[in-house]
Amino acid sequence: MSTAYDHRRLGRELDLFDTDPLIGAGLPYWLPDGATVRHALEEYIRAAERSGGYRHVYSPVLGKRELYEISGHWSHYSDDMFPPMDVGGEQVVLRPSLCPHHALIYRSRSHSYRELPLRMAELGGMYRSELSGVLGGLTRVRAIQLNDAHIFCTLDQVAQEAYGALEMIRRAYRALGISPSRYRLSLPGAGGKYVAAPELWRRATALLADVLDRSGLPYEAVEGEAAFYGPKIDVQVTDSAGRESTLSTVQVDFHQPEQFDLHYIGADGAKHRPVMVHRSVIGSVERAVAHLVEQHGGAFPPWLAPTQLVLLPISSDQVANAEALAGKCADLGLRAEVAGPERGSLGARIREHRLVPYQAVIGAKEAAVDDIALRLRDGRRLEPRSAVDVLSRIRGLVDHHSVDLWESAARSQTAEELS
Repeated sequence: MSTAYDHRRLGRELDLFDTDPLIGAGLPYWLPDGATVRHALEEYIRAAERSGGYRHVYSPVLGKRELYEISGHWSHYSDDMFPPMDVGGEQVVLRPSLCPHHALIYRSRSHSYRELPLRMAELGGMYRSELSGVLGGLTRVRAIQLNDAHIFCTLDQVAQEAYGALEMIRRAYRALGISPSRYRLSLPGAGGKYVAAPELWRRATALLADVLDRSGLPYEAVEGEAAFYGPKIDVQVTDSAGRESTLSTVQVDFHQPEQFDLHYIGADGAKHRPVMVHRSVIGSVERAVAHLVEQHGGAFPPWLAPTQLVLLPISSDQVANAEALAGKCADLGLRAEVAGPERGSLGARIREHRLVPYQAVIGAKEAAVDDIALRLRDGRRLEPRSAVDVLSRIRGLVDHHSVDLWESAARSQTAEELS
């Protein structure tokens, strides 16, 4: 991949994000177009999770130090956590992970085996005390918005749930138009940063290896890359400089259910310990957007693009028609912008909006019959056609999260639905 697509440079040129020393290193802010991409990504993953049987929760970004002592983060992960804050005689910590909170949410209610698997998801904030030397753009930040989920299930359900999570990741990558560089089975290494429970590690590793084998995916087993509480399937991507990082993950955890004394009532009426499957489809929103910028050079798939359709009236006589069409787009949930002749020649306006998926040229002939002469971002020009038909087609492609600009089998809504 060309270094011309370094997201740190391109993200600022495209007005997606920026930083300010008064906010601090590793704490980027999102500009309107970047926030639009982020919202589209978040809406996609929430809808995918709802379709997959997940229930969404919210949990605080703070927790007492004792919470992370119980979870094991304090003894195994504190070097990557911000220092505790003394509040009202207690020590409170910015959370480095969402899983302890979700374990407590599960524990707050009694559960029967009939409820399992219980799939709990959250797009939540977490914080890592990264050293300033490793911070960069959106890929290494200190405030992270994580697409996280935890599945509480029986031992017999673990393999199917992990397999389902991996399939959700693969579907998301198709919609995003990205490809993993490799799949990794992340195992513990030497040293004391891992929970000492050999039998639990063996069982969890065997389950994840079986899921990978069943999926038919090539993978590499790598020591020293596991979470402190269990092994992982990591989906790796490579940035513009050839650096590899983890975007998505599936983890099997026997440790935290023990630590938090989680249980469910089985068919025999007795208490049983659930297994916790950690799963993140797009990882952190920050890293996902960074990779998308580099993968697509800012030319996002239509459903992700900050502006999906730019309306280009040839003269001032067609501006009212273009503005009416922009209103129609807004009603349909499409992101459209009018770029009128006051912004320069038609050619200059087309070049200015070269990354917009669809450019609708509106001349006197088109305005008279409510037609659009559509230009696609890849250079194709379509014959003038009904504006309702064009918007129907674009809406269908967006709804189906297509990476194709036009030649897709996605179902369009009918003209009657849109009129």
